[in-house]
Amino acid sequence: MKIAVLLGGTSMERDVSVASGSQVVDALRRAGHEVIAVESSRGVLSPSEEHELLRVGIDRAPPDKLGDTDAKLPALAVIPQAADVDLVFLALHGGSGEDGTIQGLLDMAGLRYTGSGAVGSALAMDKNSAKRLFLGAGVPTPEWLMAPASLEVVRERLGFPVIVKPNGQGSTVGLSLVRQAEEFERAIAAATAFDDEVMLERYIPGRELTVGILDGEALAVGEIIPAEGDIFDYTAKYQPDAAREIFPADIRPEIAAKVQALGLRAHEELKLGSYSRVDFRMDPQDGLWVLEVNTLPGLSAGSLLPKSAGAVGIDFGELCERICLGALAEKAEPPS
Repeated sequence: MKIAVLLGGTSMERDVSVASGSQVVDALRRAGHEVIAVESSRGVLSPSEEHELLRVGIDRAPPDKLGDTDAKLPALAVIPQAADVDLVFLALHGGSGEDGTIQGLLDMAGLRYTGSGAVGSALAMDKNSAKRLFLGAGVPTPEWLMAPASLEVVRERLGFPVIVKPNGQGSTVGLSLVRQAEEFERAIAAATAFDDEVMLERYIPGRELTVGILDGEALAVGEIIPAEGDIFDYTAKYQPDAAREIFPADIRPEIAAKVQALGLRAHEELKLGSYSRVDFRMDPQDGLWVLEVNTLPGLSAGSLLPKSAGAVGIDFGELCERICLGALAEKAEPPS
């Protein structure tokens, strides 16, 4: 197949996208596909540009403000090298790459692409909307409020500590764990730097779990144990030795089965495509709470979806191949 791997862009998770894209490009070429790397705000990369971009690592901390959101979206349909591709592999994370914007653009261009469609992508990125759908489907999710909310209401409804985070960002960008009321307004300001809508969510103490979804089946459940702190934050996600990631998780089989069932239900309720990753907290009483669903989970060397797949015998090359085949099966007839 001829595959365009779309990566980079201007979102807060650009570095993560580049790391994912480099792994995907290499895996697909090893599998014998003709692959072109497309930087979403620049176009098709030359071999030298590709080498320069794909060697960049991920910073320890996310950017402290939004990037250039006015950068051009990828006009793949008019790029000669990309106009006749069989498939666009989306290695984008966050922003317009994961919120349904680019998916809608590719639909209009008649190009097949990996991951979820425009509607599912938009629903999953909007945490407030996703949580409402979870509740309707019987999927437990931590109680929440949307800002603005007074301290009195937050104390009464959610208590402290409380999670403050942008409604439409991923990778814990702009997220704060607020332990005391005095920290509340500062956390709101930090989240507002990344999104006009801010979510206030009950903090669930306990263990961090995750499960990958692939082709209608749940993969291995994993546990993430940050080296420092209580939150699996940006540094813990993307820096070596910043967290222990255990696949399969050391939990009872009936709990693992429940995580898998709830993960599938959340995936299906959001009308997602062939793959995703669902994140959970497990409280001290073994209660399970869905935090969010990632429609384009990371595919870098240290990412969780490849580890979830690897624990059930699916190596990285096969995972990329199955993501491609799943997209072609779902989008057999692209929109005209």
